[in-house]
Amino acid sequence: MLKPRLLLALLLSSSAALAESGPAMVLYTPTVCLACIDYAEHLRANGFSVTVKPVDDMVAVKRRLKVPKGLEAEPTATVAGYFVEGHVPADDIKEMLRDKPKARGIAVPGLPLGAPGREYSNPTCDTACTVLDGDTGQEDRVRRELYNTLLVKPNGDTSIYARH
Repeated sequence: MLKPRLLLALLLSSSAALAESGPAMVLYTPTVCLACIDYAEHLRANGFSVTVKPVDDMVAVKRRLKVPKGLEAEPTATVAGYFVEGHVPADDIKEMLRDKPKARGIAVPGLPLGAPGREYSNPTCDTACTVLDGDTGQEDRVRRELYNTLLVKPNGDTSIYARH
C-alpha cells in the first residue's frame, strides 16, 4: 500500500500536470453530490484543471457570482472571470472561452438527465443523481432530456448559447 506522503505527492504532481494542460476552474459543489464529482471528471477529461470545493452554503456562492435565481443548478464554477452554472458541457465552456462574449457566464439550469455528470450517477443517491430505467424488464438505460446552455448577459438577460 502507498504511504500517505507518497500518495499526496502523486496527487499534487497530477494536479500540477493538469494545471498546465488547460484552463483552471474552481467547481463549488454541495457537500455531498455524486453527480458533481462525475461532472468534475468530465471537465478534467476535456482538458480543464478542476479544483473541487465542497461548500455548505451554495446560495452564498451563487449570490457572490451574481447567478440569476431562475438559472440555479447544483454545481457552480468559475473560469477566466466567467461563472459556469450547472452541468454545462465542456465544449460549450471551451467555445465561451474562445469567443470571449461580453457576459457573466453560461448556465444549464436545473439538473437535466443526460447532461455531463448526469449520465450514469448512482441512482440511489439523494443529491443530483441520474435516474435509470429499471422497471421495464430491459437492461438499465439512461433517460435523457433535451436542454439548453444559456448565455447570461451582463444585465442578467439570457439567450440560448447551445442546444443539447
